[in-house]
Amino acid sequence: MSTLIIRSLRKNFGAVEVLKGIDLEARNGEFIALVGPSGCGKSTLLAMIAGLESVTSGEIRIDGRLVNSVAPKDRDIAMVFQSYALYPTMTVRENITFGMESRRVPKPQQDEAVKRVAAFLQIEPLLGRKPGQLSGGQRQRVAMGRALVRDPKLFLFDEPLSNLDAKLRVDMRTEIKKLHHRVGKTTVYVTHDQVEAMTLASRIAVMHQGEVQQFDDPATIYNRPANMFVAGFMGSPAMNFLAAELSQEGGRRTV
Repeated sequence: MSTLIIRSLRKNFGAVEVLKGIDLEARNGEFIALVGPSGCGKSTLLAMIAGLESVTSGEIRIDGRLVNSVAPKDRDIAMVFQSYALYPTMTVRENITFGMESRRVPKPQQDEAVKRVAAFLQIEPLLGRKPGQLSGGQRQRVAMGRALVRDPKLFLFDEPLSNLDAKLRVDMRTEIKKLHHRVGKTTVYVTHDQVEAMTLASRIAVMHQGEVQQFDDPATIYNRPANMFVAGFMGSPAMNFLAAELSQEGGRRTV
């Protein structure tokens, strides 16, 4: 198992400051959700954890190791993308084993890993098919299978359910929750869907304009939001706000 520690992390694209000093910590085996509106910086933060974006300043540590300048392939992470990122000309088996082939993992070890993951995700009948012959939910399972065969220190999910219909999203949430319970790996999950975050995460980082507005467990965020943005963004239907003025008359406070 592994921890993730982020300290004073900043990211600039030219003169534009996208992340403004992020501090987060994921404990061993914890499921962390990064949630917020489009453009808040959550996907950029995930890309920096993965090593796909450089760090302007601050620190990212995985299992105590500073990884700011470590190549993505050497961070011991596995990432599941929104677009599935499956090779269309390869079978499901070939997609799952592609990374192992690149790392020259022995064939018997590859076969054992595919057998284990396919049984775990219930995709054994699909191993000979190509992505074009699969449904959205099946493709997502294959993408997760490709990540699982690596047995990484850290799982990263970048809005993996946003391309699915509403019913399938609910079903896949359950699958991801079961997956996390079974493998017990530290997981960082990006979503703009607050219901998804509340359902899946042990703790949620609510982001807005490049800053973490609140980082807490779902019940605390829902019942005791840190500010008006968190109060208005989290929960469905959204919270209503009324402008009021507090005054004091005859020793009694009135609104």
